[in-house]
Amino acid sequence: MLHRGPSIFKLLKPSRLGFHLGSQKFQLSSSGIVINKDVQEALSFNQPVVALESTIITHGMPYPLNIETAIAVESLIKKEGALPATIGIIEGKVYVGLSQEQLQILAEKKIPCMKTSRRDFPYVMAKGINGGTTVSGTMLVAQKAGINLFVTGGIGGVHRGAESSFDISADLTELGRTPVTVVSAGVKSILDVGRTLEYLETQGVCVTVLGPNTTFPDFFTRDSGYEAPSHVDTPFLAALMMKKWRDLDLKSGMLIAVPIPQEHEAEGQVVNDAIEIAVKEAAASSVTGREVTPFVLQKVLEITQGESLKSNVALIKNNAITGAQISVEFSKLKDTSNSSMPVDTLRQVGSKSASSIGRPVRFYGDG
Repeated sequence: MLHRGPSIFKLLKPSRLGFHLGSQKFQLSSSGIVINKDVQEALSFNQPVVALESTIITHGMPYPLNIETAIAVESLIKKEGALPATIGIIEGKVYVGLSQEQLQILAEKKIPCMKTSRRDFPYVMAKGINGGTTVSGTMLVAQKAGINLFVTGGIGGVHRGAESSFDISADLTELGRTPVTVVSAGVKSILDVGRTLEYLETQGVCVTVLGPNTTFPDFFTRDSGYEAPSHVDTPFLAALMMKKWRDLDLKSGMLIAVPIPQEHEAEGQVVNDAIEIAVKEAAASSVTGREVTPFVLQKVLEITQGESLKSNVALIKNNAITGAQISVEFSKLKDTSNSSMPVDTLRQVGSKSASSIGRPVRFYGDG
């Protein structure tokens, strides 16, 4: 259970959609970001907080599955002992820890909503419109809010044919310059996985697989055909990597790839086959830039008759559980203030927790 200490922050006055929604209260950070009171208190008391993106709500899934998944993911994170903080933009204000009412607003999209990466914040905020933050946008805001870990489905990367189109996701450069750990099911299957891994190496991003080997996943399947530089077996070791990364004050991010649960991989292969068809259709239709991913996902949804969404939801929930476990372990490591202790001793600290060094990762669906 999360420890709830007294608030030391002055609350802002209420506005139409903004700082007070039902029982939800927010406060303005020094960087102008509006932070949920519960999130700020958790961060103040060094409790585990997991950031979540909002593009998956605004552009990744149809309504009402998007809001149902968002609420379910937050619930799973809480169950593991961490606090979820979904990041998004409402009427030009950047929020960390969206209320359920705000999630509903973004999910219904009755008000125009823009997919928001790093480059888009000035425009979206100046226009006072709604925005769903991408991986890049969410990392940027999470770092400013002081959140160390962010969970998503899959990151963007180098698109197929990028040698001529130069279509490379801003997610990769964000990972190279923003010190936030990203937990995902690898990179999206529509991408050039090999070139994406090469680009991440160039950016100095620590990439590891949370699993029994270095086989790198590609969202819907556990094996992309490529290897990651390293792997760890437990959330505790992933958290220990985060601690060493923080001790060194590295300015780049980390990517922890979590393979889709095996029971969903069979349908994942069907989805990957559909992706090959959809990617060719996108090229034939001259679809480029930010429109490629939604075009391909919609085509895949049609081809698989909805099966792609089932796999998508399953892997996101699995990532949320795993990310929360890592966040809890990282919070405990920060509390021990024993960076000089040998790894064996630190492992004993980890063995006392629910996701210990000797216990395998509990996947979504395991009960």
